[in-house]
Amino acid sequence: MHYEKFSDGTVKCIEDEIPFELPEGWEWTRLGCITDVIQYGLSNSAESTGDYRLLRITDIQNGCVNWDTVPFTSTDEPEKYLLHKDDIVFARTGATVGKSFLITDLPYASVYASYLIRIRLINGISANYIYHFFNSYCYWEQVTDKAVGVGQPNCNGTALRELFIPLPSQAEQNRIVPVADKLLKIVDTITSEQESLSELIQTTKSKILDLAIRGKLLPQDPNDEPASVPLERIRAEKEELIKQGKIKRDKKDSVIFKGDDNSYYLRTGKLEESFDAWQFDNLPETWEICRLGEVCNYGDCINVDTADIADDAWILDLDDIEKDTGRIFKKIKKFQRNSISTKHQFHSGQVLYSKLRPYLNKVVLSDDDGYCTSEILPLEFANCIIPEYARYYIMSKTFLAYADRCSYGVKMPRLGTADGKKAIFPLPPLAEQERIVKRITNVYKQLDLISNALL
Repeated sequence: MHYEKFSDGTVKCIEDEIPFELPEGWEWTRLGCITDVIQYGLSNSAESTGDYRLLRITDIQNGCVNWDTVPFTSTDEPEKYLLHKDDIVFARTGATVGKSFLITDLPYASVYASYLIRIRLINGISANYIYHFFNSYCYWEQVTDKAVGVGQPNCNGTALRELFIPLPSQAEQNRIVPVADKLLKIVDTITSEQESLSELIQTTKSKILDLAIRGKLLPQDPNDEPASVPLERIRAEKEELIKQGKIKRDKKDSVIFKGDDNSYYLRTGKLEESFDAWQFDNLPETWEICRLGEVCNYGDCINVDTADIADDAWILDLDDIEKDTGRIFKKIKKFQRNSISTKHQFHSGQVLYSKLRPYLNKVVLSDDDGYCTSEILPLEFANCIIPEYARYYIMSKTFLAYADRCSYGVKMPRLGTADGKKAIFPLPPLAEQERIVKRITNVYKQLDLISNALL
């Protein structure tokens, strides 16, 4: 059993408070028992000049301090607040409460700010060992338990003194520190390599999409029906509807054509403009360039009042969609969420595009019927376009860059309907779209397996 003896001679059983059993020769102690002093920092303002550097919580980033950028201050009590080598400072308040920093070198005479607490250990206690403990699960569990306050949590000096510390002999402390240092360096290396590999995976996905939408991912099949055939059919059907008076011709109707230099141009009346920014030169002969509004119903949405929607209907909101992947976190029914705004109706097989904050890249291929926020546009594509291919294109950096250029609004940027319709759409033959979708899907699955193995 574990007991604690107090200065007044009383003894208390603390068996239920002990975090875990220790090896033979180790002892549980409290931080207050192995410190010379636990001192709050100086309540001074940071200045551009002064006698001492003033270390603040914000100066400690990723376990390091750039002392050249630490501001100055002056004090009449320097000895009370001066930092020494092997001191440990502890963030006592705010979102970083519990974060600690070991003073290993001091290029300047320095004191510390009031939101920090300084811990100075007694002789025979390794500051490096205690600092390693301050980064352990056992330490953080205790700090989290002792921190009070919701918006601005804090852990004061009294609570800090009460922390349980697993203490081995001085010789054991000295043996533990270099081993822990070595292991942590290995962990840092692994973490860095994981991050690099994760970035490489995302770059690879982006490059695959870029090659796919330019006809460079797969070899071309001359037997494919050219994309010009269904595209001309779409345009002919539109002309017929105009003749029948069912739709009106756009006053600024334009034509996309390929020039003698093999580059694409837009002709509106007598005005011609280049598509250089899109970098769609040298597309395969069987491909065509058109407007997004030519091949889908961009912006033509069915509005439904929430009161008219069944309680068990799927209601999709922007927060339900994972950025950059289009994965749905959870399908939420109407009765499960408090929503009164008008919704857009969508159907299975439609591409759902978030026009709000397009840089978040939230694009979904719906697998069911439902209703979505009006910030999401359900896109129904022509029969000559596979929805999966359209979704991949809209998620490409090429389309994202266009949406970013055209977005309006500062706090809540969105892509307008007119600009969305005018976006360039690279159209491959239908058979090639199928091959592209199959290849991208297979490669992404392999990359995701690698990515998941890093978690």
